[in-house]
Amino acid sequence: MTPVTDGIRLAVGTLTTVPIPAPRKIDRRVAGVAMALGPLAALPLAAVAGLIVAGGVALGLPALAVAALALGAVALGSRGLHLDGLADTADGLGASYDRAKALDVMRRGDSGPTGVATLLFVLLVQTGALTGAISHGHGIAAAVLSVLCGRCVLSLCCARGVPSARPEGLGATVAGSVPILVAAAVFVLAAGCAALTPGLPWWRGVLAVGLGYAAAAVLLARCVQRIGGVTGDVLGGCVEVAVAAALLATA
Repeated sequence: MTPVTDGIRLAVGTLTTVPIPAPRKIDRRVAGVAMALGPLAALPLAAVAGLIVAGGVALGLPALAVAALALGAVALGSRGLHLDGLADTADGLGASYDRAKALDVMRRGDSGPTGVATLLFVLLVQTGALTGAISHGHGIAAAVLSVLCGRCVLSLCCARGVPSARPEGLGATVAGSVPILVAAAVFVLAAGCAALTPGLPWWRGVLAVGLGYAAAAVLLARCVQRIGGVTGDVLGGCVEVAVAAALLATA
């Protein structure tokens, strides 16, 4: 079995609830393939979000309800993994300037006030932005593009040179596993495909990808400075802020 096959299995099994056999081997090469192919693994989630928006609009449902249903389906289809990571990352960054204590807070898994507030604010931004996109007639494009953009930034967060905050865990497995040229290629492909998104001006698609990457980069830089690198939670947080930024651009 090739690293690509194992990488696809790792990406799909980690990022979605789609049933797939477990990879036979997980090493840094397989992890790099998985993070680079994150957008492809998320295609079913993007398709579901787009179909929910299309169905909701066809039925004449309120735009806010349609947006909430679409984003909720994506969260369900990813086991809430990224939302949990966002909350844990916020709790860790807000806990203490002591790196060890911050990592301990993130490891616990329960959500404190900082995490809950951050989760609420980001979800409000996502839902409000998608509601605006639906109201302006390009909700399907916004939903699909934002979901895929959120998974594209995984290659940025796992690019060579980005350290792991811990010696174990998902972050340690994937940190620095994506060659810089591959991460750059993912960005270029994402921007190019976004420019061709039906229903959106070319520049708005490119702007959505650019803002998504910028938001993820800011959070990533803060986590590297504050806790020394990435963890699985940090990756999830970067996905969610990228989705929010991309949706704002499309709204």
